Amino acid sequence: MASVSSISNRLFAQGRFRHIQVLLKLAELGSVKRAGEEIGMTQSAVTQTLAYIEKMAGVPLFLRHARGISPTKTCVDLLPVVRNLMQRIEDGAELLHARQSAHAGSVRLMASASGISGLLLQTLPQFHAMNPEIQVQLSEGENDDLLLAMSRKEVDLVVCRRPPTTPKGWAFTPLQSDKLAVIAGHRHRLGGRHSVEWAELQEERWIFSPAGSLARRRLDELADAKGIQLKAYPLVTRSIPMLHALMVQEGLIAFLPLNVVRHDVEMGDLIEIHMRDDHLISPIGVMVPTEDMGLACTLLADFFKFHHPPAEDVFAD
Repeated sequence: MASVSSISNRLFAQGRFRHIQVLLKLAELGSVKRAGEEIGMTQSAVTQTLAYIEKMAGVPLFLRHARGISPTKTCVDLLPVVRNLMQRIEDGAELLHARQSAHAGSVRLMASASGISGLLLQTLPQFHAMNPEIQVQLSEGENDDLLLAMSRKEVDLVVCRRPPTTPKGWAFTPLQSDKLAVIAGHRHRLGGRHSVEWAELQEERWIFSPAGSLARRRLDELADAKGIQLKAYPLVTRSIPMLHALMVQEGLIAFLPLNVVRHDVEMGDLIEIHMRDDHLISPIGVMVPTEDMGLACTLLADFFKFHHPPAEDVFAD
């Protein structure tokens, strides 16, 4: 059996980017013919490439059957790694394109859902109107994804809440205050009320955030403290499009960070049901590296700070 080092050396020495593309398409489509058509290779070329990949890997990666092919368990285990490699290659292509074109620079920006809706949907178009020569590559992530990207230096800026532990070499500036709010579709019967009591919400149907989330913990605590029983819709999700659709179409209500749906509230698609008490949470802000910031990155970070003057972070140590 080959050692980990020898397998790694073989992959580095003999592997090619095309192999990654072929492997992913075969797993996705389950057909040599269709994979070849998608990639622009002949069927025989795909078959030869697959044979080469399996020889290089030292184990079968696909099972052959009358309907086509299907990935082995080994292949299934490898696919997340291969997809990550493919994404990094495509990100690299974007960076090369930015350098070769008229762009003055590029910024790898990552943001949470709250950061995108609460800050970027308004700010980024304004930034590009003033700085069309700067390209921004935006990706979405939460919690550990953000921290991992910062620790690996895979991003230049991050828009999120202050993390529990600030990664070395990064600094956080709070920009947009936030709170947990009761949210509903724009036609909800309680929308026009100046103030609503929690006891009145027992008659409504709720769509809950996942267990363990900040919103779910606070809602459970509130319901217990006030002695109320909330009616649950039989779906638990973080999906903003799904939450939006169900609140509008089914008349459901949800307890969410306001910044997660700020854009929809400002557009009038969703509304905040006003309660007597506010439930403040950590604000949205920008994480910036403490050194080696390029010009494009500095311009974008300064633009965020200018258009969103630093908010008070009552939850900071």
